Amino acid sequence: MPARDFEMANVKRPGYSSGSRLMNRFGVIALVAAVLVSSQTLHAQGDGAQSAPLVLTLEDALQYALDHYPAVRAALEQVNISTANISVAKSAYLPRVDSLWQTNRATANNVFGQLLPQSVIPALSGPVLPDSSTSPVWGSATGALFSWEPFDFGLRGATIREAEAGIARARADEALTRLDVQNAVGAAFLAVVAAQQAVVAAEADVQRREVLARAARTLVDNQLRPGAEASRADAERAAARTRAIQGGQALLFAQATLARTLGLTSGAVSVNTAGLLDRVPSATSPTSAQSEHPLTQSRQAAVDQARAHEGVLDATDRPRIYLQSSVFARGSGASPDGVFDGGADGLGLERANWAAGFQIVFPNLFDFASLRARRAASAAFTRVERARYDEAVLTVTSQQQTADALADAARAIAQNTPVQLAAAQQSETQARARFEAGLSSITEVAEAQSLLVQAEYQDAVARVDVWRALLAQAIARGNVTSFVNLLRGSGVR
Repeated sequence: MPARDFEMANVKRPGYSSGSRLMNRFGVIALVAAVLVSSQTLHAQGDGAQSAPLVLTLEDALQYALDHYPAVRAALEQVNISTANISVAKSAYLPRVDSLWQTNRATANNVFGQLLPQSVIPALSGPVLPDSSTSPVWGSATGALFSWEPFDFGLRGATIREAEAGIARARADEALTRLDVQNAVGAAFLAVVAAQQAVVAAEADVQRREVLARAARTLVDNQLRPGAEASRADAERAAARTRAIQGGQALLFAQATLARTLGLTSGAVSVNTAGLLDRVPSATSPTSAQSEHPLTQSRQAAVDQARAHEGVLDATDRPRIYLQSSVFARGSGASPDGVFDGGADGLGLERANWAAGFQIVFPNLFDFASLRARRAASAAFTRVERARYDEAVLTVTSQQQTADALADAARAIAQNTPVQLAAAQQSETQARARFEAGLSSITEVAEAQSLLVQAEYQDAVARVDVWRALLAQAIARGNVTSFVNLLRGSGVR
């Protein structure tokens, strides 16, 4: 039945008043609203169960990034690669045992004469037969060669030292990667906190502008103020809403950056700032030498690796001495008199031999030019790495000095912003009271509220900037342990 017919039918019934119809209509509306609210609540709960936001404190974020960021995992695997390279280098001290078995069917026509070394024509042994034949015979061979280099005039030791320098560099690079990731995630976390404070200040400003706009509209409606003041109040309110929207957008961008630095590919992330902005920390980071910073350690490891490679090149032009022994056996279906045995003759082993001795392998005499150029290039590369180390020392020194200056300035600003905020609050209150009393224009109130929202934001962000400066100090010293201890001492969990 249509709603209109339903109402008319109710009107015609005796004892069914208009108040009853109104109550019935309200009851239906309330029932529908309750169903909608409950369905939306269940839907929201289902969504929350699927992707609950990850809530982290600053300390938790620093550790989470170390456990999940891809660059850290790659640095760890690079350490594993360098560790395996040491085992590969040490395996050169072990002897070699090469063995084989072969069976072939081929002709046995041999000629007398010399054959230069090559890799195309197979080797052929045995006497020269009077006649050539195309008949194939079976042939078989097996053998094992034991070879060991008892000493090598330092080549293998230099190779191992180069591999050890490689793992030292990989570990230094891993520490530097960890420091870079912690710096990025700490900065991103504090950027989210600053964005949140900006949103809080913008929302408070919107509320004050709303109150001012309503007051101005009331005065204009009562013809106590000109209409231009109501328009100015509406414009200030709209501008405050725009800033609030922009602040929310900046917060979303900051949260996305934080999720990326944490290594998250999906899901939301939220920050827990409990205790972070309650007070201004006063402790400073302990001093440390530039040589202890992961950046300088990484550069020093690169210098050591380059020097180790020079040592390898210095040992490459020395003789190599090998102790060798061999056992082998052969079988052939061809006889020395030219008679070819048939059947499976030649598949068995007919003659066995053994041999033992040593070899001295001298380097190629004409490699001196190439080796000299390689040594010159290696020495130049070592000087390059040394220059990079010196540059790293300068960088770390500058970072430490800059971080100390930023920390001092941040603390001074954080001590001054409460005074600024109190004065701005008092100025806004007085300006609003004068406006309501008709002693000033709305322009004075708008300017006072603009100063107040700026003071509120600066006061909140000043404490965030102190933490940023302390993080910068820890990064400049190459260790965030003191920063984490400061977080714990300030009650930040």
